[in-house]
Amino acid sequence: MSGMSERQYAAHAGISRGAVQKAKAAGRLVLLADGSIDAAASDRRRAAATDPAKRGARPALSAAGGSEMKPVAEAALGSVREMLKEHGLPSNRISFVEARTAHEIAKAHLTRLRLQERRGELVDRAGATGLVFRLARQERDAWINWPARVAALMAAELGVEAHAMQRVLEAHVRAHLAELAEVRPEFR
Repeated sequence: MSGMSERQYAAHAGISRGAVQKAKAAGRLVLLADGSIDAAASDRRRAAATDPAKRGARPALSAAGGSEMKPVAEAALGSVREMLKEHGLPSNRISFVEARTAHEIAKAHLTRLRLQERRGELVDRAGATGLVFRLARQERDAWINWPARVAALMAAELGVEAHAMQRVLEAHVRAHLAELAEVRPEFR
């Protein structure tokens, strides 16, 4: 026998004998003419056909000694790095486990947002901005009309001309409103 038996290959690959038999039946193993298993070729074939999340603890190695991983788009790596960094995890070299962790964190975040949306805890940003703008405009209009309403009463109390009192109040109210208009709310 020039290759490995099912038991030997199971020990070599770190899987059960039943898993070897299933892989053999599914054609994921390379068999030699005598029915034994070609370990190196079978490792490569299994690595190409198996989801990394379902592999054993050690990754399959290529002939050069590095692990056989498909290249990942840099944009995907960038988003994984950001997610890991936000949660205080190292992100210099990303493994599949770390990418899986970032994926699970993102799923949990989306689930939490959906729950908050269903509970009515989230506010529509455009609606909130419109409401704040409308309320600020109403407040401004009330302040602009205030001097005309109170100028005569204040002038009578102070014994000055009502028209002069109204002009002075309007000037000070408009100056104050101009200062308030410089404040720009930011919604993040």
